[in-house]
Amino acid sequence: MRFSNLLLLLLTTTVFAQKDLSYPTVFEQGNGNQSATYQETIAYYELLAQNFPTIQIKKMGLTDSGQPLHIVIFNAEKKFSFETIQQNKAVLLINNGIHAGEPDGIDATIQLYRDLALGKISSPKNTVVVTIPVYNIGGALNRNATSRANQDGPELYGFRGNARNYDLNRDFIKADTRNTASFAGIFQLTNPDVFIDNHVSNGADYQYKLTYIMTQQNKIGSIIGNYLDQEMMPALVASLQKKSLETTPYVNAFSETPDQGFAQFFDSPRYSTGYTSLFNTIGFVVETHMLKKYSERVKATYEFMRSTIDYTDANFKQIKQKRVANQSLYLPGANYTIKWALDTTKITPFTFLGFEAGHKKSEATTADRLYYDRTKPFKKEIPYLKEYQPTKQIKIPKAYIIPQGFWNITALLKNNGIEYQELKKDSTITVESYRIADYKTATSAYEGHYLHRDTQLTTQKREVKFSKGDYVVPTQQEGVKYIIETLEPEGIDSFFNWNFFDTMLQQKEGFSDYVFEDTAALLLKENPKLNEAMRQKMIQDTTFAKNPEAQLDWIYKNSVYYEKAHLQYPIYRVLAP
Repeated sequence: MRFSNLLLLLLTTTVFAQKDLSYPTVFEQGNGNQSATYQETIAYYELLAQNFPTIQIKKMGLTDSGQPLHIVIFNAEKKFSFETIQQNKAVLLINNGIHAGEPDGIDATIQLYRDLALGKISSPKNTVVVTIPVYNIGGALNRNATSRANQDGPELYGFRGNARNYDLNRDFIKADTRNTASFAGIFQLTNPDVFIDNHVSNGADYQYKLTYIMTQQNKIGSIIGNYLDQEMMPALVASLQKKSLETTPYVNAFSETPDQGFAQFFDSPRYSTGYTSLFNTIGFVVETHMLKKYSERVKATYEFMRSTIDYTDANFKQIKQKRVANQSLYLPGANYTIKWALDTTKITPFTFLGFEAGHKKSEATTADRLYYDRTKPFKKEIPYLKEYQPTKQIKIPKAYIIPQGFWNITALLKNNGIEYQELKKDSTITVESYRIADYKTATSAYEGHYLHRDTQLTTQKREVKFSKGDYVVPTQQEGVKYIIETLEPEGIDSFFNWNFFDTMLQQKEGFSDYVFEDTAALLLKENPKLNEAMRQKMIQDTTFAKNPEAQLDWIYKNSVYYEKAHLQYPIYRVLAP
């Protein structure tokens, strides 16, 4: 048993009997460069829950590691039913250790809960704080001292990949892991108004100890987005400045160094805050800087969480009202942006605290290398691009219809709180139908998939026969954005682009050339329109005109013999009146 494990157990039996109310954490007992293990973290929260009626710890769902996720709840009123909580309080959900090699939030949140329980900081009256102590348990159990080569501490930490080597911060939409399935259950149970995901950054060097990603304000919807961008985020930045903690948006630099400017990170739904925004939850990713000392990073994370709790508590009614109002933007028939692009015409000046950079001869390779000179700090205005603009919009349908054979899709919808009904009888319904016209596919694996992108569709209104038991998913519900982002093939993180429908891309039947030759000739003879279309195609496409195999295939694909399922997207849209 590790000495710190033994010490924690002794604390539970002796220290508190001696009325020592300090409740020192593993981090505080160390040298400022040590982080609690998964076992120590859970044991400490269990200790707090045992000794303080304001704290409760619950096991939730399983993870790929075989260990359960926990949530720890702090409520000054000592009530832990979320049905009751959501009637008159805000909920702030904190996620820690999604990348277990970035444990700053794990240690900072332990201290935060201890301080709330002891009254060392003021308890929020209108906000309940919930944390997932360690999300990537498999990664946390895989402790090492080397996998974060660029990071200054702690001495030991977990690994980025989970028990099956998934990056959990790319899994929120596709949900390949048990961790994500359990997170969805936690998220639907708690229905947080504000969400924080604690990380450590990679990338450039600069003066800041803490950077942040906020939910992209254009994408989440104008009502919440404008409030977040113009009121909440500036207030949090000002609060941290009062604590002598300067912050910057996450440095997503245009070039090798950030002094040329950077853009706001676009958190698509594969990421934590991209996912939470689909349910109108305000989200933040805390990114402390990898090159700052661990003790400083833990302190910065602590202060960001504390400032966010204070702001949420003071403005809980407004935040909850904004969430409800934002929902009204996504009714059937309204426009929904399915593709975005950075708006390079709108530049926000930003005063950046950086270090002068240069190049010098590498001592490891034959090239010159980049370096930052920390003896030459600078403060200067640089361009910051934070606005995104729509490049493709769709009309929100009244509903989607999913044939019951695609039970894997409805299982994901159900796990994310999406409501649907089954058709009570066989029905012919007028729908909008998609065929896949074009797409590109990645040539290397990414998180267990070969992602599609640049998906293009052809659209047709037609009558389709559906069977009793097929699923109807109405869009007039809280999860409408989740429904659209997953079921619209053009969405960047759609189920189509994540390969959920690749069986429709494979042609199951074909033809033997020598047999189909006679059939093809008969088709052209009996169908003048088909014959003329082929003649025009040969005039317009000289490559096609020289390729007999392609010509025969074209005739086949324009005949009744070509299977209807090939490239037919199997989910249908019922249009709003």
